[in-house]
Amino acid sequence: MSQRRIDLISGLIGSLILMVFVVGLAESISSGAAGFWGGLPFWVIVVFCLGLVWYDFWDSCVRKK
Repeated sequence: MSQRRIDLISGLIGSLILMVFVVGLAESISSGAAGFWGGLPFWVIVVFCLGLVWYDFWDSCVRKK
């Protein structure tokens, strides 16, 4: 198996695990005592950070250099 394929698989698995954790955390904050409006700033941060994670995954694993 080539190094590129290993990087692609491990990057995808790591990004998905991070996404599940952070979205679950944001959902639990929004459905708990904070409510939707209290959790909204956290959701904005989560969406921005996940965009950065997926861009870095694309830049380092998918894009041809």
